[in-house]
Amino acid sequence: MLGREATLTILPAPPDSGIVFERTDLERPVIIPALVSNVVPNARRTTLKAGDVTIETVEHCMSALRGMGIDNALLRLSGPELPCGDGSAMPFVDAIRAAGVAEQDAPRRMFRLAEMVTVEEGDASITAIPAEGAGGMRVMYDLDYGPNATRIPHQAWSFDPSRDDYVNEIAPARTFSLKEEAEALWQAGLCRHLTPRDVLVIGDDGPIQNEYRFREEPVRHKVLDAIGDLALVGTIVECQVVANRSGHGLNRQLGMKLLRLVQRDRQARMLVEGRAMDARAIGRLMPHRFPMLLVDRVLALEPGRRATGVKNVTINEPFFQGHYPGTPIMPGVLIVEALAQMGGLLLSQTLEHTGKVAVLLSLDKVKLRKAVTPGDQLVLEVETMRATSRSAAVKARAMVGEKVAAEAEIRFMMVDQDFE
Repeated sequence: MLGREATLTILPAPPDSGIVFERTDLERPVIIPALVSNVVPNARRTTLKAGDVTIETVEHCMSALRGMGIDNALLRLSGPELPCGDGSAMPFVDAIRAAGVAEQDAPRRMFRLAEMVTVEEGDASITAIPAEGAGGMRVMYDLDYGPNATRIPHQAWSFDPSRDDYVNEIAPARTFSLKEEAEALWQAGLCRHLTPRDVLVIGDDGPIQNEYRFREEPVRHKVLDAIGDLALVGTIVECQVVANRSGHGLNRQLGMKLLRLVQRDRQARMLVEGRAMDARAIGRLMPHRFPMLLVDRVLALEPGRRATGVKNVTINEPFFQGHYPGTPIMPGVLIVEALAQMGGLLLSQTLEHTGKVAVLLSLDKVKLRKAVTPGDQLVLEVETMRATSRSAAVKARAMVGEKVAAEAEIRFMMVDQDFE
């Protein structure tokens, strides 16, 4: 829509990495996980955002990745928006097929829906329904603009990933707009690089300077969009989705509800299993990255109450180069930062804080009691003192063996992940 040049490179990623975007055209590359919690409302497209950095129009690529069975990938983008092509998913499908797909030795992320979830807005709705033996997410879309809609008559289409052919039946379907909608976008300075020959613009007599690839191409594209938008849940949800006149906004709302159910289920499973998290699981929950991610593993976590994790301190830590040459000592402020991150992990695992980030607000009763040097293992212990939907406080201490290295009371402000 923006009409700016961009290059997208799709790279393989390790198992359980999920889909991650990276803006490489900035002075400092920015990574944005492809999750619905990072989506911001936008007209006629799906936009990911982290801080003030956005990635526009991700839905067609996400649809292609889900349709082709891609669970883990790093997508490097040099530009603010993914290439549009003809408005379908085929440019991405063709690139994936040319590169080939490798099977990984790890289980897929799956979640079987156990309760109906619905979102309604006026005469538009989208609902996820439990479905036995779904084998994935089935999507049924009913496109009905009413009795006076002559240019796009009533159409319905369904897609079952266990039975139907995504590449031939869904991926070629292009985005569409009515003539007056296309003119409004043009006047707003959008899509000026496109003509009706490039995309599907529908006038009184059908497509202008173009023709349908399928008689039901508009509704097939709506199915394509729904698959892409709901892929941002980050997990394959086994269910039946039924949509009527739903667009990106409603798809996003349903995705957020499904994500909360997935996280609630994951919390219950991890509590039973002792709540252990490895570095990859921590990376999916925390916005921090090297060199500022200071929690290596969560050993145990009881949502809303307490958590224990570790930070292994090695001579390879970047701060030891200057703190201090010849006498390496871990800065006390970084020990406290590690405790704050452990507190953020604890708080993020409660339902009322789903989709929020714990931002450090204040420190109290901070005491640094022992020097931490290369080879030490910091055991990070945090316990909730109080918590609301907007703020929280934890009591924290860092241990090296039987000795206390640091302790503090830490207050946080809970903010949405897409805060500016």
